[in-house]
Amino acid sequence: MNKREFIKSVAGASAGLATFSFGAAVLAASPSVSELVVKPQNAIDQRRRDRFPNMTLLTHEGEQVRFYDDLIKDKAVFINFMYARCGDICPGMTANLKRLENEFGGRVGRDIFMYSITLEPEHDTLTMLKAYAETFEAGPGWKFLTGTKDDIELLRRKLGFYYSDPARDKNKTEHIGTVKYGIEALERWGTCPALANPKAMAQYFYWMEPSGARPVHGAKLQAATKVS
Repeated sequence: MNKREFIKSVAGASAGLATFSFGAAVLAASPSVSELVVKPQNAIDQRRRDRFPNMTLLTHEGEQVRFYDDLIKDKAVFINFMYARCGDICPGMTANLKRLENEFGGRVGRDIFMYSITLEPEHDTLTMLKAYAETFEAGPGWKFLTGTKDDIELLRRKLGFYYSDPARDKNKTEHIGTVKYGIEALERWGTCPALANPKAMAQYFYWMEPSGARPVHGAKLQAATKVS
C-alpha cells in the first residue's frame, strides 16, 4: 500500500477502536501528573522541568511513557504534530522527517529521538498509529504518540504549536507544520518548517551541540553536502 492509499484507508476507518479503548483505560488508570512529579535537586533542574508537562502518553507500540521524564529529559529530540487522516501537509511532513532520520544515520534511537504526536487522539488508535509508522518506515527511535484529548491539547499549547487566531487554530487542516528540536540538558531549543531541507535541519541541530559549527547556506550548503 502506498502512502496515498493509506491516507484514504484511514479516513473513514473505525477499526482499532478496541485498541484505543484499551489505551484510554490505561491512561485513565495512570497516576495523575501531580503524582509523577520528582523533586528537583536544584533551581536548574526545576527550570528544565517547568518547561514541559509530564503527562502520561502511549507510543504506537503500546508503551506507556511520561512526556518529560521518559521522552524529553536529558535527550536530543525532534517533535511535531500530525494526524493519520490528514491528506495534505502531514504525509509530506512525515516523509521529510524520514529523510531527516536517514540524514542522522544510526544516531536516531541512540542519542537522537523523534516524536510525532497525533492531533486526533479520539480517532488515531494505536493500531492506526502503528500502521502509519510502518507506512513511513519509521525506525525504533521515532515514536508516534497519543493520549487523552485534554492532555494532547495542553501539550500542543505548551510546546507552542498553535495560532493566536482562535478560528484558525481550531481548524486542524491548517495546523502548524513546524518541528521543535533541541537538546534538553543544554536547554537549547529551536523550530523550523517541517518541509525544510533535511540537510539544513540536521546542520542547525549540529550547531546546537557543544562542538557544533555554524550552519552554511546556498552554494556552500550544496558543496558541503555534495555526494562524491
